[in-house]
Amino acid sequence: MQADGKAVDGGLLPDANGKDPNPGGQTEGSKWQRPRLTRKSLMNCCLVKWIIASTTQQGPDDSCDGELELSMVRHQPEGLDQLQAQTQFTRKELQSLYRGFKNECPSGLVDEETFKSIYSQFFPQGDATTYAHFLFQAFDMDRSGSIRFEDFVIGLSVLLRGSVTEKLRWAFNLYDINKDGYVTKEEMMAIMTSIYDMMGRYTLPSVRDDSPYEHVERFFQKMDRNRDGVVTIDEFIETCQKDENIMASMQLFENVI
Repeated sequence: MQADGKAVDGGLLPDANGKDPNPGGQTEGSKWQRPRLTRKSLMNCCLVKWIIASTTQQGPDDSCDGELELSMVRHQPEGLDQLQAQTQFTRKELQSLYRGFKNECPSGLVDEETFKSIYSQFFPQGDATTYAHFLFQAFDMDRSGSIRFEDFVIGLSVLLRGSVTEKLRWAFNLYDINKDGYVTKEEMMAIMTSIYDMMGRYTLPSVRDDSPYEHVERFFQKMDRNRDGVVTIDEFIETCQKDENIMASMQLFENVI
């Protein structure tokens, strides 16, 4: 945020105070570098905090004996080896994630109301209902109305440890609300407003009511190259990869996922 209160150009997401991100804490004009992936960044993820907290409350579970414990549930996940091959999580991380997931969702499936409950816990200063709805849709790729453990951890792996291109593809899918392959200004506005609402409009410094609109306007000026009113995934990825400010802002997925 500049001294005059105007947001810095280029960011995809605001932080908790509505600010655009600082590219990894580097000085102006320096080259953006992909941040190192650490256990701390993993634990900053709201969804991970939710299920790890459940595991901690239940106490350590040694009954897995190196494999995912499969209970009598409506949906049983794929084998541990297969999930480890499909994600960038370690075997131990997958075991911990599954134990927490199973404790919170004994049926083996997460519904939308559970998602809304998770985000209301972590963002009590705002209204997380709409953002949780959009995020749930992004995870629920088959539109079944529920999320399997496999979908859950594969999505988290992309968001927390995926390549830049993988993260951008996931971000595009989030913004493409109706899943027609295009992001409109209205869709981007809906997502951006939901994030501002979740973060809370009464934070200090205060978030101006027109901040989401200005954010979206800057986005489309850069992305919509042929001025047809929509952004394709190719336009999205190409523009993001060429803009260091936008690339740096991708780190903020760790704050709202």
